[in-house]
Amino acid sequence: MSDDDFLRVEANDCPMSTCAAPAGSPCRTGKGKVAAQYHTARFRLVPSLAKALTVPTPPLRKPGSAWIELPRPAAAGAEPTGHVRIGYARASTVRQSLDTQLDALKRATVTKVFAEKISTRVLRRPELEKAVALAQEMRASGVAVTLVVHEHKRLGRGIELATLAEQLRAAGIGLEFLTGELQGSHDPSGIVFTVLAAMSGMDREYIRDRTLEGHEAARARGKTIGGATVTDAAMLSHALHLRDQQGLSLRDIAAQLVISRGKKKGEHPSPATVLRMFRDHDHATAAAGHHALAAERSSAT
Repeated sequence: MSDDDFLRVEANDCPMSTCAAPAGSPCRTGKGKVAAQYHTARFRLVPSLAKALTVPTPPLRKPGSAWIELPRPAAAGAEPTGHVRIGYARASTVRQSLDTQLDALKRATVTKVFAEKISTRVLRRPELEKAVALAQEMRASGVAVTLVVHEHKRLGRGIELATLAEQLRAAGIGLEFLTGELQGSHDPSGIVFTVLAAMSGMDREYIRDRTLEGHEAARARGKTIGGATVTDAAMLSHALHLRDQQGLSLRDIAAQLVISRGKKKGEHPSPATVLRMFRDHDHATAAAGHHALAAERSSAT
């Protein structure tokens, strides 16, 4: 059950003849009180609640008090009544803090905040999907809705951002960024938003290309890419013996090896380091074998 379920339920009229509460108002009892829970026939009109046993009336509606009719949401096509601001915050890793984003959203007086720690490389972001779904449902009930985000990069880049913009445009949902290149309120279908969204997607490709170019240039000058090398000939010889003669696993081999130099001197290498060491050795051995065979065939002719 979600804190927003009552909003989804109240987007519909109650079909119970003994209640007949209009959209926008809670269910009522036969004695004219606010019901403690919504009638089954009403909350089952919401697909996500169709199998629920009960949907409680929130304290906001003051269950047990005298029932009064609340403003009905505007009909489709009519001017929106009221305005809901839904916040979304995201960090790429679990180590990053959301405090700055959450504080900014709080100052922006959002109604509800959805937050998660997940990379933009992940195709599905559950909390963002929930935020958009709630925004769509609220907008469908006749309320003006704005999705508020600290910075556009929290939503995604390039095609991801453009796709989300189209989704919001189709639902008539506004979008606001509190800081960054796109700071301010935006019409998701606007040309400026679309162009900047596309440019933000190019940033990632540009950075990636420049990084790869730098790696290639460094390799051409004989420099090693990545962390300092922790393996040596003695470690390789010992590791090969453990693998070929004793048939130990990578984890067991790593546990018997000791780094003899550098900052990690005295520590055990990781199984990944051992695997990389074996892979490099096997590739080099295979290449040497091919060269020797080619030389032998050349001399024979």
